[in-house]
Amino acid sequence: MSPSAFDVTGADRQHVWHPYTQHGAADPPIQIARAEGAYLVDVNGREILDAISSWWVTLHGHARPEIANAIAKQAQTLEQVIFAGFTHEPAAQLAAGLVERAPVGLERVFFSDDGSTAVEVAVKIALQYWVNRGEQRRTIVALENAYHGDTFGAMSVSARGLFTEPFATLLFDVVRLPDPVEHDVVSALEAVFAEREREIAAVIVEPMLMGAGGMRMWSAGALRGIRELTIAHGIPMIADEVLTGFGRTGPLFACEHAAVSPDLMCLSKGITGGFVPLGATLATNELFDSFKSKDRTKTLFHGHSYTANPIACAAGIASLALLDENSVERRREIGWSHRAAATGLQLIEGIRNVRVLGTVMALDLVARDTGYLSKIGPALGRFALDRGVLLRPLGDTVYILPPYCATDDDLARAYDVIADFMEFQGEPR
Repeated sequence: MSPSAFDVTGADRQHVWHPYTQHGAADPPIQIARAEGAYLVDVNGREILDAISSWWVTLHGHARPEIANAIAKQAQTLEQVIFAGFTHEPAAQLAAGLVERAPVGLERVFFSDDGSTAVEVAVKIALQYWVNRGEQRRTIVALENAYHGDTFGAMSVSARGLFTEPFATLLFDVVRLPDPVEHDVVSALEAVFAEREREIAAVIVEPMLMGAGGMRMWSAGALRGIRELTIAHGIPMIADEVLTGFGRTGPLFACEHAAVSPDLMCLSKGITGGFVPLGATLATNELFDSFKSKDRTKTLFHGHSYTANPIACAAGIASLALLDENSVERRREIGWSHRAAATGLQLIEGIRNVRVLGTVMALDLVARDTGYLSKIGPALGRFALDRGVLLRPLGDTVYILPPYCATDDDLARAYDVIADFMEFQGEPR
């Protein structure tokens, strides 16, 4: 059967289970045939502006030939090899490139599959670090409204709520700090250390920007204060930069806003430019050395079948090269565009708390029902798609997070569709 004869819609409806989708209520999915730059193209030839980088992964734009060619070349040489007992040039080169660009002190790279597994690795390293030292510290400190992924360890350190409720009794307990957007999180952490320091294994944060929790932007001062406390008490800090890494908040990594270096840093999403899945957990040599021993019980017993897949690593190397070549100025320009547009959007009735951090703009819509299940988010999403713009609000929170190739005209189109929604439709009745 030729591709054109295959019933994609029928096969999808009958066999496919889509992520974060309520199949009893969702509109039929749009079939995408190809993509280029900042645009997706459906099977009917309609162009759709990808204003959210296809769930925050498409860094430089779709179908960048530099990354596509690197993948094709690598696939013809070495497509996969077990990474236990073997190595290869793409993995070693990507690891060296990440360490070169990462905050100082992060010297080791553990490759995995995606952002959630990068967090799982970091949490396991932090917990076993203490075991290998002969101490039983089993408690992680995390932030309220955090999101770190959908596997069980990542869910455990994420905020409890809609996403985690079905699994609540299976998740391990954490010490929860108040939301740093609204509270003095540094004083709260100081109080936790004063009372329970000998129990604490690590502190995990999404630096500067809490993504799925509502694109909540918090201060560099609070981040610096958390890091200073963890250093003073000798407790590892985990920076989840799965969303914020590779320039999304302005500098290459969000930790740079506060001039801090974490002990563990989780990366994924944009690491391959959005072409193929890959995760990475960067660690200090101190943590690595706590596992290095003649005693095999101190091994980090964690791995993935596709750990350091050569094709994915080749994509990562090509993406880093693009970051070095031409993304800095464009990232800065996107930030300027966001800030200029924010002035006008803030004046629109029904829009509040317009905020910008680097290449990310977010705002909240006034609605009768708030939170992730607010009806206003899907309504705006449908409105935008009808006008050729992909937005996927987090309930009543809307964000624009474009690939770096997006032009000023592309950005203006995304801003306008939000303004038009509020003017012509607003909250659904």
